[in-house]
Amino acid sequence: MSSFTVFLIAIAVLAILFAKKALVIIPQSETKIIERLGRYHATLKPGINFIIPFIDNGKNIVSLKNGRYVYTNSIDLREQVYDFPKQNVITKDNIQMEINALLYFQIMDPFKSAYEINNLPNAIEKLTQTTLRNIIGELELDETLTSRDTINNKLRLVLDDATDKWGVKVNRVELQDITPPSTVLNAMEKQMQAERNKRAQILTSEGEKAAEILASEGEKTAMINRAEANKQQAILVAEGEAQARIRKAEAEAKAIELIAEAVGKSTNPANYLLAQKYIQMMQELAQGDKAKTVYLPYEATNLMGSIGGIKELFKAE
Repeated sequence: MSSFTVFLIAIAVLAILFAKKALVIIPQSETKIIERLGRYHATLKPGINFIIPFIDNGKNIVSLKNGRYVYTNSIDLREQVYDFPKQNVITKDNIQMEINALLYFQIMDPFKSAYEINNLPNAIEKLTQTTLRNIIGELELDETLTSRDTINNKLRLVLDDATDKWGVKVNRVELQDITPPSTVLNAMEKQMQAERNKRAQILTSEGEKAAEILASEGEKTAMINRAEANKQQAILVAEGEAQARIRKAEAEAKAIELIAEAVGKSTNPANYLLAQKYIQMMQELAQGDKAKTVYLPYEATNLMGSIGGIKELFKAE
């Protein structure tokens, strides 16, 4: 093989290497920062791009992959999530606890993310930790456990504002676990049990109160019903007695009227009835076995006169 052939082959190899170096293919949702002789030159877009080999070079930046910091010259423009390890924080009432968080962010300006900060993932992590400590330090334990949404919103706003100059957009922050000390957990469990017992006692007392109220209302209703029944019974008895007396008076009036027609106007019908009652009483006394004391009225002579009148009446008949 001649020297000229070797030269041509060398030229062809160099041309292939040059073309390979000059042709840069960028995947979708990624980009690269190109520096020409050490200065920023361009931000490559997805697709086919051409650079000058050995003059243009991609800038290496720090990225977090699989929990480790690595250097790479490609920038991922998709939303990324950082799972920060647990860290100790202290609440306003001096309770120490452990909290870990998830941070969702997206690089919006590759130029700022490459030149405004040296180690973007580490900076975001440290900023998240310090901001979380400050926010938790303003809250008491109960507020920390019950105000996750408030903490998430505050943390997101602070981080989004702080990372704006790095070309980063913080979309949301989620607190995963809030772990108080075991002594606090035991106290919280006792408090919860006491609250449950208190609610149970309240419900029991309210049930007993309602039962007593219902029983008293039932007894009241029963007493009212009995009073109404006694009232109606008394009214009916009184009406019955009144009707009986009226009927009896009407019967006696009718009897007197008949007697008056029978004895005529010469004899008083009242005397006739009185004498009849006296004779009936004497018959009842005669039927008894034991001796009885008989009290005669002061005006007994009138009674005897009535009996005599009855005798004359029977003789006339």
